[in-house]
Amino acid sequence: MECPHLGSSVSIAPDSATFPSGSPSSWCCSVCRSNKSPWVCLTCSSVHCGRYVNGHAKKHYEDAQIPLTNHKKTEKSERDRVQHTVCMDCSSYSTYCYQCDDFVVNDTKLGLVQKVREHLQNLENSAFTADRHRKRKLLEDSSLTKLVKVNGSTNAVCATGLRNLGNTCFMNAILQSLSNIQQFCCYFKELPAVELRNGKTAGRRMYHTRSQGDNNISLVEEFRKTLCALWQGSQTAFSPESLFYVVWKIMPNFRGYQQQDAHEFMRYLLDHLHLELQGGNNGVNCSVLLQENSGISSSSKCCINGSSTVVTSIFGGILQNEVNCLICGTESKKFDPFLDLSLDIPSQFRNKRTKGQENGQTCTLRDCLRSFTDLEELDETELYMCHRCKKKQKSTKKFWIQKLPKVLCLHLKRFHWTAYLRNKIDTYVDFPLRDLDMKCYLLEPENSGPESCLYDLAAVVVHHGSGVGSGHYTAYAAHEGRWFHFNDSTVTLTEEETVVKAKAYILFYVEHQARSALEKL
Repeated sequence: MECPHLGSSVSIAPDSATFPSGSPSSWCCSVCRSNKSPWVCLTCSSVHCGRYVNGHAKKHYEDAQIPLTNHKKTEKSERDRVQHTVCMDCSSYSTYCYQCDDFVVNDTKLGLVQKVREHLQNLENSAFTADRHRKRKLLEDSSLTKLVKVNGSTNAVCATGLRNLGNTCFMNAILQSLSNIQQFCCYFKELPAVELRNGKTAGRRMYHTRSQGDNNISLVEEFRKTLCALWQGSQTAFSPESLFYVVWKIMPNFRGYQQQDAHEFMRYLLDHLHLELQGGNNGVNCSVLLQENSGISSSSKCCINGSSTVVTSIFGGILQNEVNCLICGTESKKFDPFLDLSLDIPSQFRNKRTKGQENGQTCTLRDCLRSFTDLEELDETELYMCHRCKKKQKSTKKFWIQKLPKVLCLHLKRFHWTAYLRNKIDTYVDFPLRDLDMKCYLLEPENSGPESCLYDLAAVVVHHGSGVGSGHYTAYAAHEGRWFHFNDSTVTLTEEETVVKAKAYILFYVEHQARSALEKL
């Protein structure tokens, strides 16, 4: 929004010596000393923690608004009260006005907000460069180098985290998961770069503000840049702000800094990538690149909303929906393409929160798949319009999988609506790391190969917390035989035993043949 309070609130010098030393993203709150979510006041340059930590930044603003007692009301005191209303996130450089209660997209006449932003960015880059030199010096000492041995070879850990831009963990978890789907990731990384900015804006960093009117944007290009930045080992964390800016432009549902549903974001992201690739906005014929990619055959293509792209070639499958009228026995068949399957957690398991918490069986992924494909009778609100009976009748419904995708994405429906709010089903669901057999859910299993129905786990998205509008998203993903835990900018090696204990929200399984083909390349 356009904030009218910047002129009176932004009064610190962009190169103010009153700023703390060190990296702005790790500055500590002057009250509680927490280094989580630091915000700097653009009036007095004091640093406090955000509202999702201990809320001292907001309290700093509120304290400044308390009217002075035993003093005559003067113009100066009124001016002081409208100060301390604007602050800047030291990690994402977003500006927020407490008096407007919204994020700010405009600037002062002298451009002070942008100057402060650039100064904080320079401080962050300087601290990062110094830290990188320190780490490089440590790596030169072989006794201090942290190496991991995989398949007889020794490799250094080179995973890159993604900075949280303000409740963007939902996006980070999905991006890290997709970056470890090798066929999908490699396709985008091999696309030629597209230079979208020139002239006065060439080489300048773009910030995600709703006021910018740049129509020449490409989701494919920013997605490609983000994937290329991961796994290079040149930095510990990458800021996906340019991608987030494009998301704001083309996906209005995700504007702002409130928590979002990771599954909903994934579907929007894949759909928009698919549409843009169909249009060839990246300057490359999509069909040519599909043919050049030896891991994607023409027979694997599943068309959704037009011609096939890498999205539908890898994630696309086909369901057969059978509906039978219980009065006359008329059978109706319909084929529906899908990019992921949303599975209910069976009601008998919904009270079990952890593995072995209560007596009885643990809910498994097979239970969820069986519930999805089992024959069910439609209730009174879903009566089937029978063409033979010429009216709505009671009926049964059953799903079969007519074609399995190369990457099987399974979404566990953990959030459901009650009368007034959306609750979370916190049930633990046991899932296999290897050899998930999908043959029994196929319409024609006899026509499938011996290993074409077997899948290995590639990535897991986990939601921590109680509701869809709150909590936190992280991801586990396998890369070159090792499992990593991605928690925004923090990436750690982890064990398989830790992965299988996670309460999965989204599971990405890779087909055996696809994995074998990649290993031969």
